[in-house]
Parts: sequence; C-alpha cells; structure tokens
Amino acid sequence: MPMTDDGVPVHIIGAGPGGLATAAALHERGISAVVLEKSSSVAASWRTHYDRLRLHTTRRWSALPGLPIPRSYGRWVSREDFVRYLESYAEHHGIEVATGVEVDTVERGDDGWVLHANGGRRLTTPVAVVATGYNHTAHLPSWPGRENFDGELLHASRYRDGKPYAGKDVLVAGVGNTGAEIAVDLAESGAARVRLAVRTVPHIVRRSTLGWPAQANGILCRRLPTRMVDALAARMAKAAVPDLSDYGLPRPETGLYTRARQGAIPVQDVGLIKAVKTGRVEPVAAVESFDGSKIQLADGTTVGPDVVIAATGYRRGLEDLVGGLGVLDERGRPLAHGARTHPDAPGLHFIGYTNPLSGMLRELAIDSRKIAQAILRATA
Repeated sequence: MPMTDDGVPVHIIGAGPGGLATAAALHERGISAVVLEKSSSVAASWRTHYDRLRLHTTRRWSALPGLPIPRSYGRWVSREDFVRYLESYAEHHGIEVATGVEVDTVERGDDGWVLHANGGRRLTTPVAVVATGYNHTAHLPSWPGRENFDGELLHASRYRDGKPYAGKDVLVAGVGNTGAEIAVDLAESGAARVRLAVRTVPHIVRRSTLGWPAQANGILCRRLPTRMVDALAARMAKAAVPDLSDYGLPRPETGLYTRARQGAIPVQDVGLIKAVKTGRVEPVAAVESFDGSKIQLADGTTVGPDVVIAATGYRRGLEDLVGGLGVLDERGRPLAHGARTHPDAPGLHFIGYTNPLSGMLRELAIDSRKIAQAILRATA
C-alpha cells in the first residue's frame, strides 16, 4: 500500500472513533496509516462510560465510513454495542493499531513531525492526525473546601451505575446530558434523594418526536441564521416540552442555537422531565463551596448529601501534546480542524474536537473523509 512521499505511514494519535475513521478513509485511498493508542484496546474512553449510556444520535447517522452499525443494535445504540462496533470496525478495515503507545508531545521536525512517546520512542512522520477525543480529561472544579468534604466526591467519569448509591442522598453537580442521565439513573436505582445542581439552565429537547429525531433538526438547521433557529427552537420547545419553572428549571433566556455555538448543546430527555415532575430529581442552585459535611449553594442554601457526583464536563487536554505549536485557541481547542491545517503547522490535522447539533459522530465521519482526501492531494 502506498505511504507518504517519504515512505512513512500517516501517524494517527488515538484509537477512538475519529482515529479509526481517519485510518479507514486513508486505507480506502491507498494510503498507509498506523494508529497509536495509549491503552490496551480501541475505544478506551467508551469502555469507561456509565452503563446506561446510549448514543444521542441515531444508528444511521452515527456510523463511520465503510461499515454500517448493525440494525440489531437498535436506533439508539448502547455504549456496549458501540464498543463492539468500533472493535469490528478496526478488524473490518484491517487498521493497524499500536497499543500501549502514549504520545506525550508533538513537535516540528526537519521534514514533518516528531512524536515523542513513552519508552523514549521518537516517531517521525510527514503527516500526523490528532484524535485523542473530545472528552479526554475529566474536569473537577476547584470548589473551596472540597478536599475536606466528609462524604464521597467523584467525577461522573468514575460513575458506572446507581446500585452503589441505593438508599443514599446524592447531589449531581451539572445538568448537561451526562448529569441529567446520571440523576435519572440514580433515582431509578433507589437513591434516597437526588438533587441536580444547576448553574445555567439547559435547553431540554425530546430525543425524538413522532419518530423524528432531534438530530435531524440539528442537521437541517446547521446553515440557517442563528436568530432564525433560536426562534424555531423556542416554538418547538413550547409545543413539546412542559414548562418546568415551578420545579426549578425555567426555560432558558438565551436561544438554543446561540448556546450551541457557545459550546452548550441541548439536553436530550431520557427521563429527566418525568423525574423532575414527580419529584424524584430535585433541581437546586449551583454548588459554591464545601464545608465539612455541608455544601453551600449559589442561592445561599446548604445541603448535606452523602455523595456528590460532579458532572462538570471534560477538557480537550491538548496543551501538553501540542500547546507549544501555536495551534490552539484560548480555550485549548484547535484553531484549524478537519481537512484544514494551521498555516504554521502543515501536515498536522485534528479530528473530533467539535460537538455540533448535527451530531459529533456524523460530522467526524465527514471530516475523516475530508482529511484523507487532503492528505491524498498533498502526497500525490
């Protein structure tokens, strides 16, 4: 199989969906690639997500290039089935995955890029693709007093299921999709009390309405004016989602698409609305600080949960890897993404660092083909 001009395969960092999709797209175009993965298997981050998780995007629009997701997995694919799909995807495309290889830093070389990996390895390649994942590094806020909390404090990345918390008073901090779903899971698993700490009220949408998935709206609206989408979304919300103001979740003042462009995607309802209306999940103000067994909330009230689960998101974690190259913005996100490369970093691509309304996996699949085509043109 042809390689790059220097006879060296494209090096891809990360064997998640982005890395595997790019390797397959390159393979399809006759370009050799090797995927470097620090763990012992593909789909490492997906293996550690909570058990209840299902894709928020449909099976059809979540498949990677060259292999559909089996119909038997259902419309909303489970975490376990998606891991199986990624395993079969790597095997189907004959992707070369070098496990146990952790790349610490990427730097410019004389003829491309130098990847410094564990064990003192120094890998050189004219083309590198960074695909370490959107949810790379768990973010735990530096709440004052958290180190002295008498209860249990964990990030949502360590949560698997609600069984260990049956009969306990649990506070979930953060009301993104992860926090909302974990709160529902806790309530259904027998937690004595579940509070959901809300700093910014989210937009809540139905996962599907009369068989029409919310993702389809995201795809249709991608190129419409922000103000128009905000107005349409507000009308749809009033028709499809009940007003939960009396329960502590008023409708957001900022438009849905405006918020999405700022990085906050809507919360898909997988039981939250019912749980809030029945009192099984209680929205409360945001966490401000810890004091022994008590937690101070933003509205001045205090609560004393047994457990705090911080569903406070992730960081891209790219600073150590490529932070010295001038290719990241002030929030640590790549300045150039997909087929485009930064003017000062030709041959260095990034994939999987956006989270659009149209679906991360769908856009990732599109980007992988564009990256492969760009590399093909550059090496022709």
